[in-house]
Amino acid sequence: MDVDTEKWSGEGTFTQTLIDRIKTVEGIALVRVEDAPATRSGADYNFLSNEIFVVFDGRQMSVAGLETRLAADAEIGSPDYSDEGMLQYLRTERVIPPYQTKGYKLVELVRVYDAGKPRK
Repeated sequence: MDVDTEKWSGEGTFTQTLIDRIKTVEGIALVRVEDAPATRSGADYNFLSNEIFVVFDGRQMSVAGLETRLAADAEIGSPDYSDEGMLQYLRTERVIPPYQTKGYKLVELVRVYDAGKPRK
C-alpha cells in the first residue's frame, strides 16, 4: 500500500491514529492525506480539518467495510457520520501546554473519502 502525506502538515493526533489503522487494513491500494482548507485557530481554540482519500483494491473492500473495521478499534470507534462514499470523525480535547495558565480546545475533523467515488 502506498501512503502519500505530501500535502499534509502532520498535525492531528487522531488523523495519525486513523492512518496507522488504515495501513493495516487489507484491500486498500493507496492512502492520500491532505490538510483541508477549513483549518483555523483562535486565541482559545484550534480547529484542524484533514482529509484522507483511500483507493480500494478491487471489489473486496468498500467504505462500509472500512467503517466496520475502524469501528472495531477501541481508539477509533464509529464515525460521527457516514454514507456510501465518506466517513467523518470529530474529536475534541482540552490542551493545557506547560507553563501556561490558560489552555485551548483542539477540535479535529477528519473525513475519509473513497477516492473512486465522485464528491457531491
